[in-house]
Amino acid sequence: MAGLTGALTITGDRGAVRGMDSLARMLILFGLVVAAIGGLLLFIGKIPFIGKLPGDIYIQRKNFSFYFPLTTSILLSILLTILLSLFRRR
Repeated sequence: MAGLTGALTITGDRGAVRGMDSLARMLILFGLVVAAIGGLLLFIGKIPFIGKLPGDIYIQRKNFSFYFPLTTSILLSILLTILLSLFRRR
C-alpha cells in the first residue's frame, strides 16, 4: 500500500467517496456489458442466417477446417455502427 499513499484522501465533503462512486458505476456498467455480450453469444447460434450468408468463407479438408464469416462480420459492423450512432445523438 506504500505506492498508493495519497491516492485516496478523505475530505470533509465526500470528495473521496465521489471518486469511488464513479468507479463503482463504471464497474457496474462494465459488468452489464459483459453480461449482455454473454447472453448474445448464447442466442446468436439460434438465428438461422447468421454465419451462413453468401460471402462467408468455409473451407473443409481432411484434417483441416477454416471458417471466416466475412459477410456476417460486415453486416454486424454496419448494424452496430447505426445503433451506436443513434445512441450517441441523445
